Amino acid sequence: MKLSNIISSVQVKCALLFALSLLLSACGGEKPASGDKNTPGYTATLYFDALYNKDDLNLALEYVTPRLGRIMRSYGTASQFARNLVNMQFDEVTIEVDMTNQSLREQYGDNAKVNLIFTGQFNGEKVDDMRSVRMIRKKDKWYIDRIVSDPFSR
Repeated sequence: MKLSNIISSVQVKCALLFALSLLLSACGGEKPASGDKNTPGYTATLYFDALYNKDDLNLALEYVTPRLGRIMRSYGTASQFARNLVNMQFDEVTIEVDMTNQSLREQYGDNAKVNLIFTGQFNGEKVDDMRSVRMIRKKDKWYIDRIVSDPFSR
């Protein structure tokens, strides 16, 4: 076998390996929120994803009313707000909308109560929790107005 054929064969293999690694790296990453974008549950999921998975207070502020936004800003960071006011902590979390108690009137009105189920890890321990948020619709966009306090918290 000629040296030029060996070099060509190695170049083809390197190119294939590079293309495969590029393809595999594009498949990883975060799973985007799914669902109908015009529902209160979708907005609530994006809000808590910004707080817990992205740790981004400014992103979370896009999904709240001005009143709740002022409260959130007073805590300084997403993790401080989540720990103190929401009273939940996670290292990583999956957020799902609880569809068992959803009514059509709440879904299509201008006010909604959304229940969310959180399944995640904190300090190596599995954590399951649930929270409810009150939402309002302004100009066909849903905003979180209030996080319902947990009746079983300290």
